[in-house]
Amino acid sequence: MRTPPRNTGFQHPYSSEITPKAVYEDRRQMLKRMAGGAAGAAIAAWAGRQAMAQQVTRPGKLAALASTKSAVAGAVTMEKLTDYKDASTYNNFYEFGTDKADPARNAHTLKTTPWTVEVEGLIKKPGKYGIEDLLKLSVQEERIYRLRCVEGWSMVIPWVGYSLAELIKRVEPMGSAKYVEFVTLADKATMPYVGSRVLDWPYVEGLRMDEAMHPLTLLAFGMYGEVLPNQNGAPVRLVVPWKYGFKSAKSIVKIRFVEKEPGTAWNKAAQQEYGFYSNVNPNVDHPRWSQATERRIGEDGLFAKKRKTLMFNGYEAQVGQLYAGMDLKKFY
Repeated sequence: MRTPPRNTGFQHPYSSEITPKAVYEDRRQMLKRMAGGAAGAAIAAWAGRQAMAQQVTRPGKLAALASTKSAVAGAVTMEKLTDYKDASTYNNFYEFGTDKADPARNAHTLKTTPWTVEVEGLIKKPGKYGIEDLLKLSVQEERIYRLRCVEGWSMVIPWVGYSLAELIKRVEPMGSAKYVEFVTLADKATMPYVGSRVLDWPYVEGLRMDEAMHPLTLLAFGMYGEVLPNQNGAPVRLVVPWKYGFKSAKSIVKIRFVEKEPGTAWNKAAQQEYGFYSNVNPNVDHPRWSQATERRIGEDGLFAKKRKTLMFNGYEAQVGQLYAGMDLKKFY
């Protein structure tokens, strides 16, 4: 994609630079000089609000990623957002370490440009998509989703992206494609813990085709109005809000359409603990702890009462029909 001249103030979403503040300040001062009296005061107030909005929507000072409101049912929860600092420093991303603080500390080594996602398997239109192509494939939407970790903690995060179904429709899956497999980058040069014995690398996740096609299943490129931080799965990740967080593959480099259920990273590591479906279910405990309650990061103190976990993480009305007739204790 051709980058416009610098004097336009254009900021490519994956540039390492930040749009010069002087461009914005010059425009604000110009507006303040345009008129005096009440009109001038109104314009000055407007400029102030715009400056404040810019600060609020760019909490991590990464490149801004514009989005529209989503009309997808269930796509916007009204719960209080988790603070950006918590969401970007309390992470599971084992390619960068097993401690919650490791990804934020170590993921600066990840190179997110250039970036290509290969789409292959049982589809009529296989191909390779640069991150620039994926960014403009469909309109970016803000989706405010609950995130529930299998470990018993949760967050509320405003993501930016579009339904994975938009990409799936473009590649035209064959009738024999029953599952979608997602493969994460496994680069020892930029991911210091790849090669450790914790998991079988590369990290692989998968969804049944109807799960992948559900409008809530998100291909995400940003959060909090900015591009994704490296530790949160830059430059492109999956977000499946009714499943435990580990089902949402990060830093995706390959999407494969297959006939048989793919072997996934945590399922292969401990099948009795991490089933293929891994739907949030307060009635099915992890072998080592209850899943009936959760701790909301940033809100609940160490001794505060935990909140009850909702079936399908609160998305039962939207996705419950996908599992009609299934034994959810057997297909955990």
